[in-house]
Amino acid sequence: MTDDYLARIGQLIRDARQHRGWTQVKLAEALGTSQSAVNRIERGNQNISLEMIARISEALDSEIVSLGYSGPMHLRVVGGRRLSGSIDVKTSKNACVALLCASLLNSGRTVLRRVARIEEVFRILEVLSSIGVRARWINDGADLEIVPPAELDLDAIDADAARRTRSIIMFLGPLLHRMDQFRIPYAGGCDLGTRTVQPHMIALRRFGLDITATEGLYHAVVEKAVTPERPIVLTERGDTVTENALLAAARHDGVTVIRNASSNYMVQDLCFFMEELGVKVEGIGTTTLTVHGVPEIDVDVDYSPSEDPVEAMSLLAAAVVTGSELTVCRVPVEFLEIELAVLEEMGLQAERSPEYAADNGRTRLTDLTVHPSKLEAPADKIHPMPFPGINIDNVPFFAVIAAAAEGQTLIHDWVYDNRAIYLTDLNRLGGRLQLLDPHRVLVEGPTRWRAAEMMCPPALRPAVVVLLGMLAAEGTSVLRNVYVINRGYEDLAERLNEVGAQIETFRDI
Repeated sequence: MTDDYLARIGQLIRDARQHRGWTQVKLAEALGTSQSAVNRIERGNQNISLEMIARISEALDSEIVSLGYSGPMHLRVVGGRRLSGSIDVKTSKNACVALLCASLLNSGRTVLRRVARIEEVFRILEVLSSIGVRARWINDGADLEIVPPAELDLDAIDADAARRTRSIIMFLGPLLHRMDQFRIPYAGGCDLGTRTVQPHMIALRRFGLDITATEGLYHAVVEKAVTPERPIVLTERGDTVTENALLAAARHDGVTVIRNASSNYMVQDLCFFMEELGVKVEGIGTTTLTVHGVPEIDVDVDYSPSEDPVEAMSLLAAAVVTGSELTVCRVPVEFLEIELAVLEEMGLQAERSPEYAADNGRTRLTDLTVHPSKLEAPADKIHPMPFPGINIDNVPFFAVIAAAAEGQTLIHDWVYDNRAIYLTDLNRLGGRLQLLDPHRVLVEGPTRWRAAEMMCPPALRPAVVVLLGMLAAEGTSVLRNVYVINRGYEDLAERLNEVGAQIETFRDI
């Protein structure tokens, strides 16, 4: 490699390490090398093999270089442009991955319509394929067909793919009905600080699942004689823990009551899908779910997951910060009502179409037209709450919206340890965000956005927030290493370009 390439690769590695919050010493330990070697690599003073680049990418969970891969690596954004026209919301990322895990309940053929073609889905598909599940895209790649084998081969599981997604944790619920013991890799995903899986273990223990964690694996042993004898009270009203409990209850031969359950959008989609499998679920949309399980499920099922309210919020925020008139179509309004109420109090001018049903026949949709608006900071702080409060994943978008509003806004992201820190990356684009502590950010607006070149934060929603800030900033910005955005959004740059943005995807090497 030339000295120029070595220096550019070294800079990418250094940026990825710093965004991960690692020191050179910690990276060296992960690679089994010395701190001085890492220092030479980052300065471009040491030849580096493709094998070493791959090892560094895996350690940092960051795509340093991309060879033989057609997807984007970096984004070049020409900002300060108004958006116009209309854009559709894609199906829900979180619902799609839950339904892929739920397909393990069924011995028959499962068809999921309009599945989001995103990296998170691809990782789950890689895991499913590695254990013997036949998954293929049909209808010109629009839909996904899943057919499980008679016996799963858990020994052949793709550990690398599994460790790149937190959704692997939702294999526990369906697998406990299929085998007496098994192993799966630790859950991965975004870098959002410590996220305990203990609530999952507490809930699934009631179905006889005992977990020990060693050497990067969950070792599971199932005692078939153990069944829930009283209602399961979740110690955390989390989405994935509720889904895991539902997946375990689906094939429990009896009635399971789950209390303190999440009633969020992906949980509702999972409940609707389970009903298509023949599992009766009472209390959908509430915090108490009663599941009438069936011991065997062997049906051919066809299901359409609903649209993604977090993507809808992303697109609304894009219109707001660029001062655009944009129609966002197929918005799952029942999961954005609090967010829209707050935005209206801030001064957002928007019109809604009459409501209509999503393809699942249950979720309420609307088309929302946003008009250029003069916004003022909200009187109260912005903080997440379980549904029907402000969605946890929508909180970061209020940071970039607040940066476009007049006055001070306090963002309190109490759920995650690190995510609020990443929001201060907006300061590189001219924002005035003050980090009060790891969970609270004070945003001062309005902002005179300016272009910048920077590394993509390693967390999905803050990464998109930075991209939105670049859309608002006059001039040309560069956002490097955007794999994390592709984890949760399908063709986001291309779709924004269709409504007036100017975003180019490119790779260094």
